[in-house]
Formats: sequence, structure tokens, C-alpha cells
Amino acid sequence: MKKAVVAGHICIDITPVFPENTGKVKELSEILKPGKLIHMSAPDVHTGGAVANTGLGMKRLGADVRLMGKVGNDAFGGMIRHILEEHGAEDGLIAEDGESTSYSVVIAAPGVDRVFLHCPGANDSFDGTEITEDALEDVALFHFGYPTLMRKMFEEGGRNLTGMLRRMKEKGIATSLDMAAVDPDSEAGKADWKEILSGALPFVDFFVPSFEELCFMLDRQRYDTLLARAGSGDMTGILSIEDDIRPLAEKCIELGAGSVLLKCGAPGMFYLASDRMDKTGKRLGLDAGKWNGFCSFEKSFKIERVLSGTGAGDISIAAFLTSLLEGTGPAEALENAAAAGALCCMSYDAISGLPGLPEIRKKIEEGWEKIR
Repeated sequence: MKKAVVAGHICIDITPVFPENTGKVKELSEILKPGKLIHMSAPDVHTGGAVANTGLGMKRLGADVRLMGKVGNDAFGGMIRHILEEHGAEDGLIAEDGESTSYSVVIAAPGVDRVFLHCPGANDSFDGTEITEDALEDVALFHFGYPTLMRKMFEEGGRNLTGMLRRMKEKGIATSLDMAAVDPDSEAGKADWKEILSGALPFVDFFVPSFEELCFMLDRQRYDTLLARAGSGDMTGILSIEDDIRPLAEKCIELGAGSVLLKCGAPGMFYLASDRMDKTGKRLGLDAGKWNGFCSFEKSFKIERVLSGTGAGDISIAAFLTSLLEGTGPAEALENAAAAGALCCMSYDAISGLPGLPEIRKKIEEGWEKIR
């Protein structure tokens, strides 16, 4: 199989686990009240961020992938290294003195969307120079995740992000870019993301953000309107493909992206390719005839239970990218992505319940039902 590098944001995720008898709630405030003591089950502690979720997900699915991220020489950094060592994926991890390791506390109460308490740590100093020439030898695909949580990647109009992606394209390497939610009150929330994406997207073959993330960045007025309409519910449950989803994807194509995969939560995902897919990195060897102009909405698969959606989007992308490396066409790649994302929701972490790609294909071909 062709080689890949997954670089960008990495952290340790700490998820307090609510007891099984905890009923569903409509608002998080029903549980988290000042002064209240809440008895919890043992926490789930695992690696998070695009590097760990998408990178380890690709490895689990069978891809030849190298993970590259930055941590500090501290306790959390040691935990991340230990976890990556268990998967034989620690070679690209960079540990620096004086840096703190990024962490997230994930509040996943039954019945409501997750809340993330996040510290970016060493991710803020990652500027792309950490990716050496040796690391790119014979690499066909480069995936970068979460520049929204990495200060050096979004400051100065995204100069470092654009430069890094341009470097990959000049080497004939196909590129993929994922985003993360933006805190409106943070530095990233005040950045001009239309300017940043205008510089970066001409060097991106596969742009794979969520609808909410991208709408916040490119159409804040529509984002606020949809948020108000959704009320306490999930925005993705009220989206129209023709009125909301497709126009946003088309904006990215206009800004220069080769193709766009918009993750749309529980309903599924939308894919739109330009007619320029023959410009994809030569090392990937993509059959442009199958991909040029391809457009589809892929519905999600039904699952027996949902424990946590943490990392589901990353795992969807892991399956999509692994399918690319195997030479799969767009329809099958999207189906694999939807299936892997669904399986992820049945575990608290991103990869423990993830089988190999052949097992996923078998489950699909045996008639796994999709939501209607």
C-alpha cells in the first residue's frame, strides 16, 4: 500500500464516564450544577486530536502511515508516547522541554452533545518545520488536522499552513486538511478564516471539515441563524442539502479546493469534487476519471447503541483516506467512511472498536442498514 503521513494536533483526552443508570438529559445544566457531587464511573483516558484519532485509525484499518505531532516532556506527554508505542507509531512524536502537552476533558453526558475543555499546549508552537524531508520519502498522501487549535498555523493569515501544504504539492504528494471547532472568544475565533482558507485551499486535494466548523468560518451569519433555529438540538438535524450543505461545499471549490467532504453529523456526509482532480498529487495515482465532478450525500449506518461521538469524524476520515491509498473509487470510499464513523460511536474512544477495512466492507456487503 502507498505511504501516508498524518500530522498536526495531538492531545490526551480524559472522559469522565457517567454511570449506566444515568438517564438522558436535555440540558447539561441538569447535571452540572454548582456545589453538586456527582458519582462517576472510572474515567476513559486515551489519545485525542487528528494525529492520534485519524493516524491510529488509518493504522488500524491497514494503512502504512507515520504519525507526527508535538508534546511536552511531562506526564501527559509520557502517556501519549506510551499509547503510541503500543501501536508501534511513536517514531514521529516530538517531545520538547519547556512545552506542556495538550489535553482535553470531554464531558459526554447522555442525551446531549459533548463539551470539550481544551488546552492546546505544545500544538501552538508547531509550525510545519518539524516535518523533515526524510519523513516525506515515498509518501503519497499527507493529512493535516486541526490548524484551528494550533496558533502558528492560523496566525499571520495562515502563512505557515499554506507554506507547508504548498511544499507537499510541489513534491507530488496528495494533501488532505481537517479542521476542528473554533471557540469564538479565542485567538482562533478572531482570525480571518476566509483569508486563511483562501491561501491554503488551492493546495488541498481533499478538504474534510464538519459542516458546523466550516459554516462558522465562511458564513457566520448563516451559522448563527441555523444555531438559533436548532435551539437546544443539533444543527445538523435541520440542514438542507441544496440550501445549506451544497452551497458551502461549492464555496470551498471556488476557493481552490480539489474536493470537499463535509461531515454532517448523524445524518451523514456530503462529498463534492471539482473537475480538477487530475491535479491531485502524482504519487497517489488517483484515477481522475472516477473522481472529477463526483457528488453524493452518504447516509449514516444504523448502530445498536451510541456511547460517544468523540473521534467519529476523525475515524470517518481515516477510512476515507485509507480507501484512497488502496485505490478505491469515490462511492466506496464514502461508504467506508460512513461505516467506520458509525462503529466509532459504539465506544468511548476513537479506535478500540474499529476493525480492519476488509471487515467493514464485509459488514456493508452483508446488508448493514442505513438511516432513512
